[in-house]
Amino acid sequence: MAGSTIETWRQAIERNGLHMGISSGVLQAIGNTPLVRLRRVVPSGCAEIVVKLEGQNPTGSMKDRMAQAMVRRAEADGRLRPGDTVVEYTSGSTGASLALVCAARDYRLRIVSSDAFSQDKLNQMAAFGAELTVVPSERGLITRKLILTMIETARRLSRQPRTYWTDQLTNTDHIAGYRPMGEEIWDQTGGRVDAFVQSVGTTASLLGASTELRGHHPGLRVVAVEPAESAVLSGGSSGAHRIEGTGIGYLPPMWDPAAVDEIVTVPTDAAELMARRLAREEGLFAGTSSGANVLAAIQVGQRLGPTARVATLLVDSGLKYLSTSVYQR
Repeated sequence: MAGSTIETWRQAIERNGLHMGISSGVLQAIGNTPLVRLRRVVPSGCAEIVVKLEGQNPTGSMKDRMAQAMVRRAEADGRLRPGDTVVEYTSGSTGASLALVCAARDYRLRIVSSDAFSQDKLNQMAAFGAELTVVPSERGLITRKLILTMIETARRLSRQPRTYWTDQLTNTDHIAGYRPMGEEIWDQTGGRVDAFVQSVGTTASLLGASTELRGHHPGLRVVAVEPAESAVLSGGSSGAHRIEGTGIGYLPPMWDPAAVDEIVTVPTDAAELMARRLAREEGLFAGTSSGANVLAAIQVGQRLGPTARVATLLVDSGLKYLSTSVYQR
């Protein structure tokens, strides 16, 4: 009986795309994250809302996928060589993910970030060995001016010898890092998903995942999410907000309006409230952009109705936000 039970368990693991055994390194732990149906925060009459738990990646963020893709592709074509230094500007999750990959691949990493972002993220980057340059913000708010200052600081650092600047806003390499995520969602839903919702920072995760999903389902509805206070994608003006990893204050270089069917705006306060509700009512611990994703998915789901299914992402772990106003209650 015991042997039969073990074999059944083994088969179930393999059916879900997982494998038993010892991985050769931490980078093999990236991806294949769970997909979970929301129950208590979804109103009656709404579509089924399923969320991808990207906080299950090694650093607690989906950005592990893109960091690995950028480094691998730069190594493959010679832009990044042994002994080189990697430079990037980041709100924190990309930096932590790059720090993980650089630690595993033995590269020095210099990160430009800001005090506008979670101290937890700054601490995590430093723990992985990143050397931080922290740009002061205005009252802890994310603004267009702050992002541009961070980018220019990274540009100056990138002029040092033997330095590779990943430059996430213009580097299309990391779109490929998110394509497997779309394939995972398709497989996990059994090939039934009607809409995909994702917040926009660089745009890469939206493009990568939706490209794979639309390859299976051309009629898939793709929805972009942005802060209501800085609704630039929607044609509004740039403004200050607190939804980290989104809303850079101008059109991201990779933004393609033809790739989305609609744009939903979410206020910071509402996104923070939903993040807290997810923790207390669903047992899912995530950040503010994840709260915005769920609110937008519910809005889309209410229009599509109860027979539809909407997929979105919990992009990172709430552990990255313990020092912020989201969970300081």
